[in-house]
Order: sequence, then structure tokens, then C-alpha cells
Amino acid sequence: MYKLASTAIFVLAAAGPALGQQSSDIVVPEPQTQTTQDFPGISDAAIAALEAKRAGNPVEAENWMVSAAHPLAVDAGARVLREGGSAADAMVAVQVVLGLVEPQSSGLGGGAFLVWHDAETGEITTLDARETAPLAANPRHFQDENGAPLDFMTAVVSGRSVGTPGTPRLLEEAHRRWGRANWAGLFDEAIEHAEAGFTVSSRMAESVAGAAETLSSFPATAEYFLPDGAPISAGDRLVNPAYADTLRQIATQGAAAFYTGEIAADIVAATRTEDHPGLLSMTDLARYQVIERPAICYDYRGNEVCGMGPPSSGAVAISQILGMLENFDLGDMDPQDVETRRLMDDATRLAFADRGRYLADSDFVPVPVQGLIDRDYLAARAELLRGDDALPEVSAGQPEWDHAQLWGDDTREERPATSHISIVDADGNVLSMTTTIESGFGSRIFVRGFLLNNELTDFSFRSHADGWPIANRVEPGKRPRSSMSPTIVRREGAPILSIGSPGGATIIGFTAQAIIAHLDWGMDVQQAVSMPHLVNSFGTYQIEAETWAEDLDTPLSDLGFQTNVTALTSGLHAISIGDRLLGGADPRREGIALGE
Repeated sequence: MYKLASTAIFVLAAAGPALGQQSSDIVVPEPQTQTTQDFPGISDAAIAALEAKRAGNPVEAENWMVSAAHPLAVDAGARVLREGGSAADAMVAVQVVLGLVEPQSSGLGGGAFLVWHDAETGEITTLDARETAPLAANPRHFQDENGAPLDFMTAVVSGRSVGTPGTPRLLEEAHRRWGRANWAGLFDEAIEHAEAGFTVSSRMAESVAGAAETLSSFPATAEYFLPDGAPISAGDRLVNPAYADTLRQIATQGAAAFYTGEIAADIVAATRTEDHPGLLSMTDLARYQVIERPAICYDYRGNEVCGMGPPSSGAVAISQILGMLENFDLGDMDPQDVETRRLMDDATRLAFADRGRYLADSDFVPVPVQGLIDRDYLAARAELLRGDDALPEVSAGQPEWDHAQLWGDDTREERPATSHISIVDADGNVLSMTTTIESGFGSRIFVRGFLLNNELTDFSFRSHADGWPIANRVEPGKRPRSSMSPTIVRREGAPILSIGSPGGATIIGFTAQAIIAHLDWGMDVQQAVSMPHLVNSFGTYQIEAETWAEDLDTPLSDLGFQTNVTALTSGLHAISIGDRLLGGADPRREGIALGE
């Protein structure tokens, strides 16, 4: 699909806008990125990509592109694409390296959602590899003997928070459907780095230092991350032979090596310790399956915005935000104006009100997806935005629905962690995948060289609210609601953008803003992912510190918003697709975009 001119990496000195106003009218923050010295051993192409991000420029390519959260992982994916592999093949290589060098964010012990545009058929496919609750779980899973919700961190740092991992099964399923490279060869870089050692980055070291107290809760975890009782430091050389062994077994035996046998037995044993007992069983692991679900697509100003449906709330919420905002001419509005931010914020709050009541695993509860993204419903919700001040309060709407059940409101907020991968291969296949172990370092349980998730804390700790059952309550075999929002945007059937971000509940706001920045304000993908964040999910307007967004703190407060100036560490990775490929990587994290 894309003609390969040469094997050199291309870096744009400047890029024109996609649509809307001129990007030169928009001020973006100065990127703050790591130096090449932070990543010894990366390729010359990766070094050039780091420099491009430092300069605030997108990377340009003609043939293929990969954008992900660590240069070593991107190099692994680039090798696969360079050798003719598909986007699915490259994703496997990227993910298994990320699980080693960015273990606090994703890995074999977690789950993911994948969105795929197939160049040959033109179809969008979405795969759900979300973790599942153990069969022994019940709606009181996170309550004490009196029915009161457990303290959040007490629940997290425990085998009780661990759901059945989905990532290994997803790697295999994606390769089965769309891969063409040799399966075993996709693990080469990760095994090599695990055995020979890799250099601890400043971000990983800072994450370990910040979580040192909870990481010390489990001996195996402390031994790896806190050797001799002290957190690992940036620049340390870290080896992980246990991870290499796990990968070798998966490479030679497939995902079954993870879900049955000695690896599965070790996972179960690690979650059932006397001090931190959980409920995961060998049966839970053996029965795990990836589920193909209908994509959620919304036509926004002639662009088809497609993503993952329930149990993710991402695509529904983004569709709702865009559907309300399309009633306003954002293209003629200043992204730095308080009125623009009022509209975007209150649209997000309204979407989250619906999310809290209606969104959950649709295999267990009915979810009014079509009613929630109906244009007439969203136009009526948009009328609530016609005032001049912040909405004093927001509540769930009443979408058209043929179900009589009423749900209680849930305000469970996911903690910021996670990682995102965007890939376009030489045939024009497009992948967008968000992958996670939930909060930083997941449950803190380290087994076989990887961390286990704490995904079950994304369920509501309460089973009822105001007498009504909560849709996102714990149930055996159920998948917890997520905000992960892997997204592919198409125009007239052709993909034009792959994007997504980590960030817990703020993922939805991060991703929606970047889509708007690209489509309405004409920003290239690097400008869109670098843009300062202002996001409100649960009532407090979070404003990114040390950016121009701080200038809006007082004006937004004057409109009636409760504000909080804070760090907002997104990890947006994006690729725009046209005559050439343009890749962007969030300057707030270590990732790069690389292509040829």
C-alpha cells in the first residue's frame, strides 16, 4: 500500500495540518524527553526518532510505522516490520519487550483491547482480552464482613485483586488471525534483553522508588525491584532470566504454556499466599478466551471513529463526547479559550455520568450502547451545554432502551498506568492496542519474571447504590469495566489515524482531545499528543501543570469548576495515515515513533 523509497528514517522539519485551522496558530508545550544516553544499544533510527520528538516533530515514513512506549520495544517491532512481518507480528514483539522494560505498565500478567483495520477486506475487528474475575468471586469480593468496601490499596496489594490474565492469549490470537512471521522469532529481542540485561530507565527507576513500600510486600517482588532493600536506580543493568524462560516456553508451546502446567500453577500459588489470599484457580486460567466483539463506530464530521465496546467504556464515551461537541463549530474555536474548554469538559462529565450507570461487561448485564450514541440523544444532551457556566451537577441520561432494569450509579475510578501501541504495516493493515496491568505494578505480585494485574479493582467495590444493583459489580467470570480507548479513525473507509493512551479514567479525555486536535484544529500527530491536558471525569477539572493550561485555572474556577493543577502523565502514541505516514509519541513518556 505504501511505496518504500529507502530504508532510511524520515523526520519532518514541519508538517501541515490535517483539517481545520492552521497548526501554526496553536501553541504546544515544549517536549521534555529522555536523552539517547538513557537507552544504550538502541538503533540509529530510534536515536533519530528520539531527536524528532525532542524537537516536537512527527516522524515521517512511506512504508510502515510503529509508535510505542519504549525505544527497545519499538526497535523490536521495527525489525519485524522491516523483515516483512505484519502489524500483528510486530505487536507481539513490542509487547513482550514492554513487559520487560516497562513492567509497571503492562505485560503477560495483564490484559488488553485491540482494534484492527484489515487492508484487504476493509473490515474493523475488535478483540477483548480483558482479565476475568475468578469463578469463586461474588459481588462482595471487595467488602469486609460488615459489607463495607475495603480500603483501595489493601485490595490492590493482594491476590484478591488479580484477574485471569488475557495478554498471552491475545498475542496468540492476533498472530493466528493476521500474522505471517514465525511465531517463535517474535520473542527474540525480549529473550535477549532479559538474559543479557537491559538498562533501567529513569522513568522505571522513579516508578519503583515511588512504589517501594508496596513492592516490598512480596519477597519475589522485592528481590527483583528492591535488591538489598534499595530501589533499583536509573542506569542499573537488570537481568530477568525467569522472564526469558517464560517467553521461551510460550515461543515453543504457544499460549497454552502460560494457561496450563507449571506456569499456571505458579501464578495460582503466588495469588493464594496466607497473608494476601486470592481466589484465582487453574480452572480460571485454563478456560480463558479472547472474545471478538462488535466495534463501536461513530461518524464525526465525516470521519468514522472506531473503538472497543463493553466491557470497555472508551469507545462509547468518546463517541458521546464527539457526538455532543459536533453541535458546536470547534474548528473555529481557540483550543486555549476558556469557552472551548468549558464545552469539552462538561461534555466529558455528561459522558462519564452515563458511563457510571450503564457501562459494564455486556455478557453479564444489558448495555444500551446504541441508545447512548444515538445522534438525537446526544443532541439533546448537548443542549445542556448551551449555558455560560459550568454545569452545577451532571447525572445520567435516559437513552432509548428496551430493558426495564434500573442501575445504581458507580464512580469507581481507574488508576493511571497502562501503555499503548499503534502500528501500520507495509500492506496498510492498522493496529491500535491499549495494554495494561491496571495501576502501576498491578497487584505487586511478581511471578515467573512478570507482574500480575490488579484489574479486579476496576469493578465497583459496592454491589448496590440507592437500592439499585450496580452494573459494574463483581460477578464470577465477569470482565471489569475499562476506560482503555484504542481507536482507529477512517474517512470513506480508509484509515487516517491510529491512536490511544494510558492514564486510567483520564484515557478517555486524553484520547478525545487528541482526536479533536487532529481533526478540528489541524494539528499533526506530534502536536496533538503533546498538547497540554485539561480533563474532568468525576467532578474536578484537572489542569496540566507547567503548561499554558495553567493560565485557564482561574477563568475555569470563575465559571464554577472545581480545579486542580497537577501532573497529567498521558502516554499517547499515534500514527496518521495519508500519502505518507506520520508518527507521534507522547513527550511525557519514553516512547518513540519509528518508520521507514
